[in-house]
Amino acid sequence: MMPISAPAEAFAYQMAVIILYLDLPDTPVTAGISDQRQATRWFQRGVPLPVVETALLLGSLRRLQRPPEAPPLPGLRSLAYFQPVVEELLEAPVPDRYRAYLQLKMQPYLRAPAGARLSTP
Repeated sequence: MMPISAPAEAFAYQMAVIILYLDLPDTPVTAGISDQRQATRWFQRGVPLPVVETALLLGSLRRLQRPPEAPPLPGLRSLAYFQPVVEELLEAPVPDRYRAYLQLKMQPYLRAPAGARLSTP
């Protein structure tokens, strides 16, 4: 098996992060250049993709599960919103089963049904 080149690996990581981000509620329908740069920074720092996914899920669920009497939050404008959650998880890692739990909790809120996010027409 041929190893993936660094640029191809970086692009695959970036695309995986962007797809995860855009599937979340309250995010834009397209990613901006700043979102692409944020994903690239995480790749360059060696942040594992599961940590980024967990951060996106956790940060989004925290927003969604605010008290009903709290004023509504504006939509997310940038992937950088999740940077503090990435740092939190790098400092205090969580088990993989926690990510699976967050994925389950997020299912009702996702834009695309599970399994359909990467399918082509």
